[in-house]
Amino acid sequence: MTRSAWRQARGLTEAWCGAGTDKAQCSATFTLEPHNPVWAKLAEQDIESDPLEGLTLRRTVGTDGRSRAFINDSPVSVKLLSDIGATLLEVHGQHDGRGLLDPLTHIDMLDQFGGYTKLLADCAEAYAARRTTQKELDALLTLQAKASEDREFLEHAIAELDRLDPRAGEEETLAAERKFLQGAEGALSELEAAQDALGEDGAFEQRLSSALAGIERLRHKFGEGDAAASKSLTSAAEALERALLETQEARDAVDKAAQTFDVEPGRLDETEKRLFALKAAARKYDCDVATLIERRASFAAEIAAIETVEMDISVTRKRAEVAKLAYDKSASALTKARQKAAKTLDASTAKELPPLKMERAQFVTDISPSPESYRGVDDVRFKVSTNPGTPLGPLEKIASGGELARFALAIKVALAAQNQAVMVFDEVDQGVGGAVADAVGKRLARLADAAQVFVVTHSPQVAASAHHQFRIEKSSTGETTTTHVHAIAADAREEEIARMLAGETITSEARAAARQLMAS
Repeated sequence: MTRSAWRQARGLTEAWCGAGTDKAQCSATFTLEPHNPVWAKLAEQDIESDPLEGLTLRRTVGTDGRSRAFINDSPVSVKLLSDIGATLLEVHGQHDGRGLLDPLTHIDMLDQFGGYTKLLADCAEAYAARRTTQKELDALLTLQAKASEDREFLEHAIAELDRLDPRAGEEETLAAERKFLQGAEGALSELEAAQDALGEDGAFEQRLSSALAGIERLRHKFGEGDAAASKSLTSAAEALERALLETQEARDAVDKAAQTFDVEPGRLDETEKRLFALKAAARKYDCDVATLIERRASFAAEIAAIETVEMDISVTRKRAEVAKLAYDKSASALTKARQKAAKTLDASTAKELPPLKMERAQFVTDISPSPESYRGVDDVRFKVSTNPGTPLGPLEKIASGGELARFALAIKVALAAQNQAVMVFDEVDQGVGGAVADAVGKRLARLADAAQVFVVTHSPQVAASAHHQFRIEKSSTGETTTTHVHAIAADAREEEIARMLAGETITSEARAAARQLMAS
């Protein structure tokens, strides 16, 4: 059964497979309104789509068991294909209630029926704010719990670093000084030997002075008579004078150098002790010696942060309380809206049950408390009682196959105005006939006014209510069996309904009855 006018969703399916082929393939093409939520889901997955071009779902299964899924020819996971397909197509049958069999979908159906979209959005927004502020508060409380232990360590570290008092560039200076001090002792020994050679008592200068005095005497004695002798004596005297002067300068330079390497006893030990203390602190606090000053500053900053935790907790707790009140208010408003919608849904569904030969059945939308979530604090379950005196129980456990299918039809009729999916009903009329079958057909027709509906049926009363009919036939050729689906032309519809009424031999009475069924 389909509705010729385009409403929420329209779909066409194609499937092919056969023994001996490499793979089986099934595809479905849907024409959807631009506001259908499926478009937003596809956009979240970065799948290109255009409402004007429609939406095609396709899946192939090979003989090797490998399966592939596509949406608009874009490869996707089988799960995503299933999720999108479940949004677009609902199947209801004797043993396949789909959404009705999954209690988690009952809240969706109620919310869809209620139409309180803004309340749902407000609740989700309030829940997000509540979670955010609560996480912030929990983090601060965790910090506070460990603050005492951390503070003791930080204060000890700061005190230790303050006593050590590291200075910028100190490691390099100490390393250079240590290297100097380690070689100072040997250098001083060499300089002292040089001092001994130069003679600290002046004996070397006395010998030079005696030699110079002797040369001067010779100059007075021979310098007047022989020019060559005089010249050589003069040169010797000048050389001795220079030697006297440079010897003194050399002694002064060596003495000064010796003073440089004459270090205080224990100075090397002190330098090494300081250098090793800096390196030990760097290892302890997992940093370089050069960054000890920065590490001390970071410890101080952590203490400052700990000192502000109490204030931060107070502020954040107030924010969390405000967020909780806002969420509670939003969730409460949503609960009240659900309770109101539930009463209306129960009444609407109850009106549909008697004509479906379920006049003694009860249907109740049960709302009970649930943990907080973005959907509020409600757990929604459809409960039924199919016989007088029996207590209400979960729909998926109480209703039989035929009852479940008719409950599905009643609920879907009640939800018809909000439905956006293509629906398939598989032998929803099984086990009923006459007026009940006619009631089923009329309700399916009403449902088709708001959505596209397919019905698999053997009931002429149900088939007569359709806007279009298809006949399903099987044929066998040798070892091959083929299923064919034929669209029945408009002028042949009456004849097909009559065949369903009369069987092999179609009588005029059957045609008249078919005509009456189609007219009603």
